[in-house]
This record gives sequence, C-alpha cells and structure tokens, in this order.
Amino acid sequence: MRKQYRAARKDTVTTLSRPPADPANRPKNSFKLKPWLLEGMPDTSGKRQGPHGQPSESHKPQAWWKVMCLTGLDYFSTLGYQPAIAALAAGLLSPLATLLLVTATLAGALPVYRRVAKESPRGEGSISMLERLLPRWGGKLFVLALLGFAATDFMITITLSAADATAHLIENPFAPEFLEGQNVVITLALIAGLGIVFLRGFKEAINVAVVLVGAFLMLNLVVIAVSIGHVFTETRVITDWWTALTTSHGDPIMMIALALLVFPRLALGLSGFETGVAVMPQIKGHATDTEANPAGRIKGAHKLLTTAAIIMSSFLITSSFTTVMLIPAAEFQPGGKADGRALAYLAHRFLGDGFGTVYDISTIAILWFAGASAMAGLLNLVPRYLPRYGMAPTWARALRPLVLVFTVIAFIVTIIFQADVNAQGGAYATGVLVLITSASIAVTLSARRKKQKGQVIGFGLISLVFVYTTVVNSIERPDGLKIAALFILGILVVSFVSRMRRAFELRATHIRMDQKALEFTANNTHGPVRIIAHEPKHLSASRYREKLQHAQQANHLPVDCDAVFIEIIVDDSSDFEQELQVVGKERHGFKILEVHSNNVPNTLAAVLLHIRDVTGFMPHIYFRWTEGNPISNLSKFLFFGEGEIAPVTREVLREAEPDITRRPWVHVG
Repeated sequence: MRKQYRAARKDTVTTLSRPPADPANRPKNSFKLKPWLLEGMPDTSGKRQGPHGQPSESHKPQAWWKVMCLTGLDYFSTLGYQPAIAALAAGLLSPLATLLLVTATLAGALPVYRRVAKESPRGEGSISMLERLLPRWGGKLFVLALLGFAATDFMITITLSAADATAHLIENPFAPEFLEGQNVVITLALIAGLGIVFLRGFKEAINVAVVLVGAFLMLNLVVIAVSIGHVFTETRVITDWWTALTTSHGDPIMMIALALLVFPRLALGLSGFETGVAVMPQIKGHATDTEANPAGRIKGAHKLLTTAAIIMSSFLITSSFTTVMLIPAAEFQPGGKADGRALAYLAHRFLGDGFGTVYDISTIAILWFAGASAMAGLLNLVPRYLPRYGMAPTWARALRPLVLVFTVIAFIVTIIFQADVNAQGGAYATGVLVLITSASIAVTLSARRKKQKGQVIGFGLISLVFVYTTVVNSIERPDGLKIAALFILGILVVSFVSRMRRAFELRATHIRMDQKALEFTANNTHGPVRIIAHEPKHLSASRYREKLQHAQQANHLPVDCDAVFIEIIVDDSSDFEQELQVVGKERHGFKILEVHSNNVPNTLAAVLLHIRDVTGFMPHIYFRWTEGNPISNLSKFLFFGEGEIAPVTREVLREAEPDITRRPWVHVG
C-alpha cells in the first residue's frame, strides 16, 4: 500500500484524452486513410489554432511587416475586384463613398482592432473577447452565431477570390478561347487546388505571401501612378465627371447623403482586420516578452494593423478616382471588360497587354492565395471553439477533415453563385461587417467593465456606425444575411447533434489532486476506495451522517469503513471539456473530495478512473436513485450537467473502460 501511495504522489496528473497514433510508427509502404486524416490532431480541443494560429517548430515568429503580408493576402487582394464593385454599386459617387469607407477604416475599424490585439495577444480575436464577456449558454449561442458570420466571411472570400482570379484569367487577351464561358469549372479547379495544398501541409506561407503581396502592390502602384498621370493630362475627364456628378445628384450635401446610403455596399474594403489579430502569434516580439505580457508582440500587431490600413486606404482612394474617371460606366456592368477587374482594365489599356498580362498573373496568384488565407482563418476558428463546446465531432480538431468539409462547401457556394463576383459581394460584406460590429461591441463592453468612460463613448459611437452599416447592407442585400443564416443554422444543428452524441464522453482533459485528496484516497487499509456521492447543496453534519448510514444499510458497507464523500460543484454547464482540480477537505469530521466542473456524472467517472490509476485501488461509488421523470432528468443532464447521475456515470465508465474487470464499481440504493 505504501509503495502504491508513493507512486500516486509522483503521478498526480492524468491526461484522459487519447492522442492519435504516430504516423511514423506505421509500417513502411503502408497507407491508412484515417491516421493520415487525423495526423497532428492535438490531444485536447481548443489547442489547434490553424496553419497561421501559432508558429511551428520549423517556422519561427517573423517581423511584423512579413506577417502583414500574410494578412494582406486577404486585405490587399481585394484591390483585384473592390474598385469595380464600388463603381458598379456607387457609380459616380464611388470616390466619395470610398472616402467614407477610408474614414470608417482609419477612425473606426483600426482603433477597434488595435484594442482587440491588446486584449487577445494569442490570436483569440474579438469572438473570444465576447465569449469571456458573455458566459454560459447565452454566450455560447452568441459565439455560434458569430461563427456563422465568420464562416460566411471566410468561405465567400475563398469562392469570390477564386471567381475573380478566373475572371482575370479569362479576360486576358492571350487566354485560349476554349476558356470562355468556363468560369465555374475554372473556379472549382482553383478551389480544389487550394484544398490539395492544405491537405499536403501549408508550410512557408509567410515567405510566399511576402513575394506575392510585394509584387502585387508594386504593380498596382505602377498602374495607379500611370492612371493618375492620364487623369491630370486629360483634365477633361475630371470636368466631365464633376459635371455628370452635380447634374445627377445635385448639391454637395445631397452627394454626401447619397454616399452614406451606398457606403455599406463598399464594405468589402474592410476585410482583413480579424485575420490580422488571428495571426498575432506569428509576430516576433521583444526578448523581454512573457506569456502574461507579450508587449513586443502587441506593439508589432499595432504596427501591422496601422500600416496595412494606411496602405490599403491610399490604394482605395486613388483607385476609386482613377477607375471612375477613366473607364466608361458600361464596362463595369456584368460582362463588361472592367467587370470585377477595373485596375486590370487600366493596366492593359495604358501599359499594354504584356504588362497587363504580368498584372493579371500577379492578381490571379494573390487572389488564389487569399483563399488560402481565408481557409487558414476557418481552420483557426472552428477547432478553437466547437470541439471545446462538445459541439463538433472529435475529428474536427484535425486539419485535413476540415479542409475536405470546407472545400466541399466552397464547391456548393461556387455552383450556386455560378462564380459571379458581383453576386457574392453582398454575402461577403455581411460577414465582414458583422465581425467588425461584434468587435466594436466587444471593446465597448470591455472599456465599460474597466470603467474607461472616454473610450466607452468613442467605441460606442464606432459601434453605432457599424451597426447602421450592417443593418443597411442587410436590408439592401439580404442574400448575405440569408447565406449567413444558413451557415448559422448548419452550425447549430451540427453543434447540438454532436453535443448529444458526445454526451457520454470523458470530458476532463487533465485531472490534478492536491496532497490531502491523495491522502484520503491512497492511504487506505480496508480494501477498495469507497466514495459516496453527495449533493453539495446540503452541507450539515446530519446530512453527511444520514448519507453514510444509507450507504451502509443499502449497500452493506462495513460500519468501520473509511468512506470518502465526493461533491461536484457545477459552475458553467455550457462548457464541455475542462481541467479538473480535486481538492481534499474535512467537514464535520468527514473526508470530502471537492471538484468544480461543468457537469456531475462525467466528472465523477473521470475522477474514479484517475483514482484507480494513481492509487492502484479499485474505487467503488455509492448513489441514491434520483427522483423525477427520466426524460426531464435527461434534459437536465444535457443542458445543466445534472439529472440522472447514477446510470449516466455508469454509462460514461462503460464507454471509457471496455474491460469490466478494470471498471470502477457503481452502486445504487
């Protein structure tokens, strides 16, 4: 017994999750699909952060400007289609509406996400901030809804970017004629290629991003500089634009009012901020950074967000002026030469087809890689939340199954929209705006909690602006809201089905017992460890004596048995997995094991298995039958972590330990 107790003191932590088999241990020349799909799956949910969520051993943190290129795949690549969509949506008012967009970027989204970066330096993002501010089931449901909008944002980024890359390919004058009209097929091929890249492993993404973003921005700088030169040498285009503007829309006040109305349609130019904070762990901080205070990483993230916003704002303003003034309005319409590719149109027109082809190749590459950045965003979000909530199958922690699922969804979205860039703009804008609005609300609530009145007012006003923008966009283009609703519905259905299917799993990721708890369970001279389940709401001495006497009478326990009571205190039943701390206490002369958890039966099963493993003794637990309707008790278990405790504890033990001779005993009387 003493030898077993010494062993127990050395092993006070149990990891209950089972890591996937190491592919290196498989025989050579053998391939099994399941181990390959689950390769690299972390032991516990909430740890996987996606390809860009945390630096790997082979890819160390990088300078902030390199990581900016990674986020710029999503953000900067919108130059491929944003000017054309803005001109189509706002017409002659496009430059003025773009100025409003830039104002919202620099005075709204930028300060919001600088605050988000400061409060979530490990890449959790604004959704995690709201999760902390809104706990329990209400918070979980709100997070699931936000995940639906985030899925809309990232998924449409994949399909829209691939569709626009296809448009640049087909419209190139050197493209083979047989590609004409094959937009859907080409877009599907690009998305399939993206999926293959992630299935093989997405390495060295930052270095590739630096090359692509650097080349793309330089080419755009040349195109816009040459276009501005044409604007000032052909001054009539400015006069013609202003005359048409004043004739169509009246005085400046009316123009501003109309620009405010169309401004929400340009919201695609706000994308990239959520990705910017998601990849924060990739940013190299100071040597003095600590896990608790990564000041250097936060400073680098602030530089990343500010620099990216300034660069993008400059390109958006200049591109909106030049494209509206130099491209006939008819060319922006569906089927026109500038449809979804306004800057490419100017590149071919003013710099020749040779330079235009180089520009097209650069645009196709960055748009395709922007889909990779969006895929990484999805692979960062879903495993972080759903498996931890118990609202996704365990395989959702692995990358490859998720890549296959997201690729199939992207195929479906592409076929529904027929690879039309303009048709997907509303859904994209809806996802972007909801994420930015939620981030604004999150930082407002955070400032309020910290009693920072000035920031509460400032962030509150920003929140109102984005709420207005989101509402107007949803009313004008309800297709985005409908698509987001479908994603939310899908997530909710999958979540609750998965939660019910995983209800009988062991939910403890780790278990730790303090010294006194070890002494209560390991210092045993009377055979098995006898544990009595006790409701922590009744802590009087008489209640403990009554419970002990009932166990002795109903289950024939020896009068002199050294029984230990166990009490599970349910904190937040909406949580699924967590680390357990078993604390030993003495109350009224009785030995108590106290555990804070999210449920009762699964926690009891996990603690029993842990006691068996670290003491070498077989635990026996004693219950009373639970009163009440079985269906009602089942609902209480699923949603509140309580209910029919005894049979559920036994069922969890049965699934966790198939060997009946090693399974802790459950007694009910």
